[in-house]
Amino acid sequence: MGAGKTTVGRRLAKRLGLEFADSDFEIEKAAQMSVSDIFSAYGEDHFRSGERRVIARLLNGPARVLATGGGAFVNDETRALMKEQAITIWLDADLDVLVERTSRRDTRPLLQNTNPGEVLRNLMLERGPIYEQADIRIRSSEGPHDTVVDAIMNALKERNTSGAR
Repeated sequence: MGAGKTTVGRRLAKRLGLEFADSDFEIEKAAQMSVSDIFSAYGEDHFRSGERRVIARLLNGPARVLATGGGAFVNDETRALMKEQAITIWLDADLDVLVERTSRRDTRPLLQNTNPGEVLRNLMLERGPIYEQADIRIRSSEGPHDTVVDAIMNALKERNTSGAR
């Protein structure tokens, strides 16, 4: 949360000449409910199940840049699917950057009615070792999003010239 997945993803898609999709938006469209409402009404397990199905559908479609929620990659089945069918990128940001960015909106279910800094710190500790399994790791900082997009483009270019998938 707050690493810049959607904003960076849109800009990356434009640079690559691909479509962009945000899995949370696609989940909301399929469920006809907001992510927050799905969490409230049915719980996180139900949300993750729907998330897995939506991501599988999107990965089986045309090539695109897909921004997923922070918890998607944590799920073993969803992660395996993404690693098999896509190049995965971890936008890694410092805790203070994440806290500041996530404070701008109150639509994040995992941060509602809690101490956001504490929740984000715990998520970083819990999810960091899993995120390290991403194909590419890019630092996301307070600078312009285009700097992050440039770093991703360079990393993709390096993968391409090294023969990696």
